[in-house]
Amino acid sequence: MREYEVPPTAGMPLRFADFLPARGEGDFLDTAKGMLGVSHAGLACSGTASLTLLLSALRLLAPQRRSVIVPAYTCPLVVLAVARCGLKMRLCDLAPGSLALDPCELARLCDEDTLAVLPTHLAGRVVELETSRRLAGEVGAWVIEDAAQAFGARLEGRSVGLVGDAGFFSFAVGKGLTLFEGGMWVTRHPELAASIEDASRRLLPWRPSWELMRSLQLIGYGLCYRPSLLPWVYGRPLRRALQRGEVAEALGDVFSADFPLHRLGRWRQKVGARALRRWPAFRDALQAQAQERLPRLRALPGVTVFEDAPGGEGVWPLFFLQLPSEAAREEVLRRLWTAGLGVSRMFAHALPDYAYLRPWVEEAPVPVARALAARSLTISNSLWLDEGRFARTVHTLETVLAD
Repeated sequence: MREYEVPPTAGMPLRFADFLPARGEGDFLDTAKGMLGVSHAGLACSGTASLTLLLSALRLLAPQRRSVIVPAYTCPLVVLAVARCGLKMRLCDLAPGSLALDPCELARLCDEDTLAVLPTHLAGRVVELETSRRLAGEVGAWVIEDAAQAFGARLEGRSVGLVGDAGFFSFAVGKGLTLFEGGMWVTRHPELAASIEDASRRLLPWRPSWELMRSLQLIGYGLCYRPSLLPWVYGRPLRRALQRGEVAEALGDVFSADFPLHRLGRWRQKVGARALRRWPAFRDALQAQAQERLPRLRALPGVTVFEDAPGGEGVWPLFFLQLPSEAAREEVLRRLWTAGLGVSRMFAHALPDYAYLRPWVEEAPVPVARALAARSLTISNSLWLDEGRFARTVHTLETVLAD
């Protein structure tokens, strides 16, 4: 067993003091709202639960609408949240070379049945939103920004989630700041905020057993999230799943349709409030490291390095790359995925290609999303990925691309 393993994303480590009572620590939600500059926000047990609250609230405001337009390449949990709300999902392909929704396809899909459009700030990258806002507005639909991986990102000088009508963030492991599981919704509409808060009271009961388990998991994260222990808690399960050929399981892409809905406990919020004081400096350190390393990734021949749309300032938990061919991507992963260097994949498939999602996802021609699933990989931007290990990753990419 190797002695050092870089995580696939740059999560912020917790400190012993985060778990202890402290004076003047503040409230997690109020502190987060102040950092983001939002007025209307709330917490849930996960990003998925936050999306469920948003969709439930919108369904009450527009009960005649049933369709939600989502990117064909995104987290499978989005599908399960849409289904949980009794809504119909419609897949939209991505624009070539981009993480934004394809404008022509989105225009075709938007109609009087559309409740919401969900552009996604995937991998912390800020996507263009004006097209989604315009096309959704033309049919009276709402724009919900999936910012699960983009807490702290900004567009047009505002927090993501406030450029559209609403948005949500995740505080799951690997998302930067973590409560082990947790989520936050935001909106710029007071009437929508009131509807979401009502949905929260109805849909999020207090479940002590779930909260106890998440609290213990958060303690485990605080103890084990370090390069010396990650080979055991992350690397070993990853390698076993890959040896069995279970790629989706290795990536954590397999979820239950009966995902938990419950209130977020006060103790975990207190831990998060203490950690949140360090988060701006952590975010800035990741930004600085990313800016140093991006030129070497941009120089790779035939590789697309996804970056922010004009006016966007994203966060950098990882680098998201698309290689020129599936064969090249597979060879890089063969050499690096299990090497402990923080190289991985985002999602196993485009949404139509997950077998367990077929009850809710119709077959659709989404060639750009499928190409992204087949040719993309991620490189951690963890501060534990030192220069030597990063140089090894870049050298491997250069060697494979030169063959």
